[in-house]
Order: sequence, then C-alpha cells, then structure tokens
Amino acid sequence: MDHDLLSGCLWYGAFLFSTVCHEAAHAWSALRLGDPTAARGGQVTLNPVPHIRREPMGMVLVPILSWLSGGWIIGWASAPYSVSWAREYPKRAALMALAGPATNLVLAISAGLLIRLGYESGLVGPPYRMTVSTLAVGAAGSPIALLASLLSILLSLNVLLCLFNMVPLPPLDGSSAPLLLLSPGAAQRYAEIMRHPALRLAGMVVAWRVIPPLLIPLLRVVAHLLYA
Repeated sequence: MDHDLLSGCLWYGAFLFSTVCHEAAHAWSALRLGDPTAARGGQVTLNPVPHIRREPMGMVLVPILSWLSGGWIIGWASAPYSVSWAREYPKRAALMALAGPATNLVLAISAGLLIRLGYESGLVGPPYRMTVSTLAVGAAGSPIALLASLLSILLSLNVLLCLFNMVPLPPLDGSSAPLLLLSPGAAQRYAEIMRHPALRLAGMVVAWRVIPPLLIPLLRVVAHLLYA
C-alpha cells in the first residue's frame, strides 16, 4: 500500500474511532443523567454506523476530502439532546457535555501508556524527528512500526480533540463547564447567552486560531514525559 494512502487510512481510522467514542460518551452520560434523546437515535454505541448516519458530511466526506487535499483530517460529529432537559438540569447538561473531551483525554493517556510500555519493552523508541504522526517509531517495515504510528496518531489527535473541545466558547463542550459552578438562575441566563449565533461563530474561529499552534509544543512535553 502506498505510504500516503496508508497514513491516510491510519488517520481516518483514528479520527473515526476517537470521534465515535466522544459522541458515544455524550449519549451514554445523557442517558444516565435523564435524557434518552441520543439513546433513542442509537448513539449509545461504539458502532460508527449510527454516528455516520447522523453526520455523513462531517464523519466521512469532509475528513476524506480534507486529507486528500491537504494531508490533514477535518471533520465533526454530534449527538442530539433535549433542550428542555438541558434548561431544567444545567449541571447535568454540563456533565454530559464534558464527557466527550474527558473521553478524548482518557484515549490520549491510554495511547501514551501503550507507547511507554512499548518503550520499556524495547519495541519502540523516540523518533529522530517528531511529528504528530511519529511520537514513537518501531523497526522500519515491521508491524510494530505500524502500531507505533497508529498510537502516535491516536495520542496526537485526542490531545487536539480534548483541547479544542475545552475552549470555553460555544458550540464547544468547554462552554458548558461554568454551569457546574453557577446557581440555577445564573446558569439559565448564562446558557441563553451562550446560544447567541455570534458567539458560536466566534468559538470556532478562536478554537481554530489558538489550539493548533499549541499542539506541537504540547506534544514535545508529552514526548519528554514518555521517554523520561
């Protein structure tokens, strides 16, 4: 398989898995907290089909086209929820929202621990030149090299997804975090403000401008911890 095609398959597979886990976490936590909306849509699952069916553009078409055109994955997904439930239980809605980036953090830590285990076992090592796809390397042409690349991508991508989604502006999950600290009345007023379309646009612009430049410096810190 061509190297670029193989890299694209690894990136898309990591994107699909990480995004499905993120949305399934939203759906599962909402169900546990009293909102069965996403569960009725079949999204309390790691099966990608219900998630793709809901967002075929963001889960399939745009990620593949973005890779082919620029060598980078861009995409999105969503899980439905009851607006009336969120208004009545703002703290529960905040926990539901934060479950997504928390899941990405768990995936990033898991990938990092597996890389560390491979390093301790002598199977992988630090790269000569670090990129988002090569936080760890194995013997060239071996299955371990492929696994090291996949774990590197999973770690990088989930760090990015966690940071991106924790930007405290709508429509990103981090905008819900203050609801955990506010009184019911203040939480309702805050939620209404966060629904303003201008803020939603500003949130995406700020996240795309701020988070990607931070990724490589942060991954250097992660690599230092992995091989310390």
